[in-house]
Amino acid sequence: MKRLPILATLVLLLSLLTSFAHANPAAININTADVATLVELNGIGPSKAEAIVAYREANGPFSSPEELAKVKGIGERTLEKNADLITVESAE
Repeated sequence: MKRLPILATLVLLLSLLTSFAHANPAAININTADVATLVELNGIGPSKAEAIVAYREANGPFSSPEELAKVKGIGERTLEKNADLITVESAE
């Protein structure tokens, strides 16, 4: 009988842990994100993240996520993989 409460507790803990594993990651605002944040995007390494920041500094804020394709090395496939992760908000 003493095993039942322990087993129930373990089942509860495992279900809580698996629910955290499926949580949606927060969207990344490409107008304010730094290099360390941008590398969290799929297919974006440090050099591409630096290129995004440099493009933003030279050309101003992005008006849409699709404008990210203007950055050298970033194509449609990268945009598709990150469609749910990218947001564009004012830098104010």
